[in-house]
Amino acid sequence: MTIRLLRPALAALAAAALALPAAAQMASPAEVLAAGTFAYDRSAPLDLRDSLRSTQEGVAVHAISFASPKGGRATGLLFVPTGAGPFAGVVLAHGMPGSAETFTGRGVYIARHGAVVIAIDAPFNRRQGRTMTLTPRDSAEQVQLIVDLQRAVDVLLARRDVDPARLAYVGRSYGAATGALFAGVERRLKTYVLASGDGGVTMRFREPGAPPPPPGREEEARAWLASMEPIEGIRYVGLANGSILFQHGRRDNVVPAVLAERLHAAFTGDKEVRWYDAEHALNPAAYVDQLRWLHDRVGTTAPGPEDEAGPQIPPPPARQP
Repeated sequence: MTIRLLRPALAALAAAALALPAAAQMASPAEVLAAGTFAYDRSAPLDLRDSLRSTQEGVAVHAISFASPKGGRATGLLFVPTGAGPFAGVVLAHGMPGSAETFTGRGVYIARHGAVVIAIDAPFNRRQGRTMTLTPRDSAEQVQLIVDLQRAVDVLLARRDVDPARLAYVGRSYGAATGALFAGVERRLKTYVLASGDGGVTMRFREPGAPPPPPGREEEARAWLASMEPIEGIRYVGLANGSILFQHGRRDNVVPAVLAERLHAAFTGDKEVRWYDAEHALNPAAYVDQLRWLHDRVGTTAPGPEDEAGPQIPPPPARQP
C-alpha cells in the first residue's frame, strides 16, 4: 500500500476520512456476498487473447487479455514453464502503484518451479490519472479487480496443463490486502501468500489522533469510506477456506506492524506468520520461503541455491497514487 505517497490534495480528504465516526450501519461480508457484489457469469466466454512476448530462464512470457465481466478488458502476463505438466497454477498480484509488468521477475521466479503464473493489471492501470481517487470509484475498481481475479482463475483452469487441485495466490503490499478480500470470495484456491499487507486502505484512516477534517470535505470523505469499508480485506479473510502464509518486515515503514498483526489475527484457520529483518520490499529469504510454501502446499519444485538471491525486482514505478 502507498498511502504515505498521497499528494497534498488527496491527503486533505484522507484527513477528513480519519476524523469521521465509523458508519453505524455497514453490510456484513455475508450480506455483501449474498447481494452478488463479486458475482459474474462463469460460463461467459473468456475471449482470451494471447501472444508470446519472450522466453526468460526457460519460462515463456505471454502478454494476455480477456473480457472483464465489469467492462473492458483485463490485461496482464502469463508465465508458462517448460514441459507438459500438469503444473500448479498461481495468481500473482502486484502492489500500488504497480502493474503485472513490474512483477515479471517474480512471475518467472515462481514459474520455473513448475507453476503456470498469471498476473493481471489492477483496473487503475487501465485508465489515466492517479491510482487512487479517494472517491467511490475506488470501490467500484476494487470490486472489478476481485471479479477479474476470479476470471484469472478461470484462465488457469481452462488450460490442460494446470492441475485444478493445485491453485495458489501470491500478493505483496496492495496485492496482499486485495488477497485478504479475494480469499474470502474465491473458493477454488488451496493456499495464499500475503506479504507486507494490511487489511485494507481504510484501516489507517481509523487510527487515533486524526487531524480535524478540512471544512467542506466531510461529506466527500464519508461517501468514500461508506463505499470502501464494506469490502476491506480484513473483514473477509476470516472466510478463507485455504491456508495462508503471512509475511512482514520488522522495518516496514509503509505498513505498520500493528496493522499487519490485525490482519494476521483476523484469520484463525491454517496459517503461518513469518517476520523478517527487512523493509516493505522484504528480502531474498522471504521469497525463498514463498517457494518453500508453494512446494509444500501445491507441489511446485523446492527452491535451490540458485534461488537464494531472490527474484529480479525493478525499481517502483513513478506513477502518482
